Amino acid sequence: MITVEKWGMLEMEAVGFTAGNPFTDYTVQGVFTGKNETVTVDGFYDGDGVYKVRFMPSFEGDYTYEISGSFSETVTKGSFTVTAPSANNHGPMRVAGGIHLIYEDGTPYYSVGTTCYAWAHQPEETIQKTLRELDQGYFNKMRFCVFPKHYIHNFRDPETFPFEGTPVDSSGLSEETFTYFVDFAGNDWDFTRPNPAHFRRMERCIEELLKRNIEADIIVMHPYDRWGFSQMDRAADDLYWNYVIARFAAYRNVWWSLANEYDLMRAKTLQDWEHYAELLCKKDPYNHMRSVHNCMAFYDYNRPWITHCSMQRQDLYRHVEYTGEYLAKYGKPVVWDEIAYEGNIDMGWGNISGQELTRRFWEAMLRGGHAGHGETYVHPEDILWWSHGGELHGESPARIRFLHQILSETPGIGLKRGNGDFDELVGVVDAMTWPDAYEIHYYGFGRPSFRTYRKDPTAKYRVEIIDTWEMTVTDAGVHSGTFRIPLPGKEYMAVRIRRIEE
Repeated sequence: MITVEKWGMLEMEAVGFTAGNPFTDYTVQGVFTGKNETVTVDGFYDGDGVYKVRFMPSFEGDYTYEISGSFSETVTKGSFTVTAPSANNHGPMRVAGGIHLIYEDGTPYYSVGTTCYAWAHQPEETIQKTLRELDQGYFNKMRFCVFPKHYIHNFRDPETFPFEGTPVDSSGLSEETFTYFVDFAGNDWDFTRPNPAHFRRMERCIEELLKRNIEADIIVMHPYDRWGFSQMDRAADDLYWNYVIARFAAYRNVWWSLANEYDLMRAKTLQDWEHYAELLCKKDPYNHMRSVHNCMAFYDYNRPWITHCSMQRQDLYRHVEYTGEYLAKYGKPVVWDEIAYEGNIDMGWGNISGQELTRRFWEAMLRGGHAGHGETYVHPEDILWWSHGGELHGESPARIRFLHQILSETPGIGLKRGNGDFDELVGVVDAMTWPDAYEIHYYGFGRPSFRTYRKDPTAKYRVEIIDTWEMTVTDAGVHSGTFRIPLPGKEYMAVRIRRIEE
């Protein structure tokens, strides 16, 4: 008997025709029917005469399936049973209350992400190092690219390419010869023939993240390219998008990022981006998270197909501080996927301290948003986490993990900014029984030696002092009415106040 857990991934395969070009000459489709849903999905050619169809069930119980298409003269039918989800399987990501993120089973989600653009394209040794770092539980989302990346600190060819063909000779490329204006001459690709080995590599990364309860924020397109993938025409783009959706959509941890820094892709128009979004909405039956990421100009996040705002800071000094304004403007979750990286390279986006990156995380989260990490320390072999993965060297990951532990103890489905004094940031929980049932007061670069709080004299409040840098929580007792809490007079302190129900 075939079984798959709810929100798991069921893969069915069949042998079919190989004459001509199986990627374009034949179709394959699956119809999956249960008591509560009927889902039709496109399949894909995986090479060597094998066609595959993938499905993610949303309900428990008995299902039937039918695999058909011009790829074969035979229609394959059968049945399977969907069992209860396992303990760490909370389903795909959804939006709740307009601006918060939850798993489909209702479990709250606070995104503490990281960026490793080209980790999927690295040698096995680097991938294993990356996975060992991810095992530390620092992050619950990772952004990475399907296409290889050509940019500073990243001029090596990938292990595989997404299409059959021959790349341009990359010998002699260096920081000194780098240019944004790449001559694509010398590449010889057949854009009608995806390379299954490349996409299996991507799938392995998605699966490794899934094992670690990490969301896979897949960047489908980007401008940093010397191979011509950013310059494909509409027909090639459509084949690529359909192939990516057919292969990846059935993984519950997938998020779709149409592009990293879409506004640098000069060959694409607004109509192109809206067309790709239309394909996603039509072809992804699971309604995964969808967005598009900027360099300078924000996309119009009011577009109905966009589920959340995937943002990069637009100002050197003020960025996450705008979280509340963007939540109000767009009415969608705000995810700061790039707020500069901890490191010491010669670029302003890649040389802030661990303390500053941690502060930006706390600021974003307590204002009701989410934040993303990256690391760009100079490395003797030019292996930087932000692009390659490998090993982490910074101070912020452990502090980000600590922040997530604090957030995971928060009642309700998400935080929003509450009322506070001018020199503090107060995060509160939506829709609590009392307006002051749960508060975190954050002082950032302020260094108060004490703080006075005024609360309901008829209620009791548990008070804790949080050192966000030393990663400690100290019990400061139970208080009522007006009370004064001594503080250490140092930066990055917070005070958590929880009303005790009697």
